[in-house]
Amino acid sequence: MLEEFKKFAMRGNVVDLAVGVIIGAAFGAIVTSLVNDIIMPIVGAITGGLDFSNYYLPLSSSIQEGAAYVDAKKQGAVVGYGQFITVALNFLIVAWVLFLVIRGMNRLQRKEDEKVDVPKAPEIPADVKLLAEIRDLLASGQAAPQR
Repeated sequence: MLEEFKKFAMRGNVVDLAVGVIIGAAFGAIVTSLVNDIIMPIVGAITGGLDFSNYYLPLSSSIQEGAAYVDAKKQGAVVGYGQFITVALNFLIVAWVLFLVIRGMNRLQRKEDEKVDVPKAPEIPADVKLLAEIRDLLASGQAAPQR
């Protein structure tokens, strides 16, 4: 059973998937930092200095008015729609970058495919085509068409 697991774990697809997950996690951290540290402050500055991460709706009367989102969560139930906006923007950026990467890879693949010269089959002369038609008609037992 150990040998079978070793074969499974060392298969190319499993190793490729593991590498993809690790790189994806690192890429996710980069995008999260991009959204939280660069894009959201710019959006906040455009909207008058508003910080989206502190937008929330209190669901409990025990939450102190004007408290930061982190503190409000400690005091009671809150709906953190500002955090949702940040995460949704994060997702859109990841999806856009992934789209651009895949699009670029597809273009490179097409260019590689165009570079590969596939030899064309030589053109069959007309008399050979006619003889092939006659052979096929004789083999099927039909009469030759009148020309």
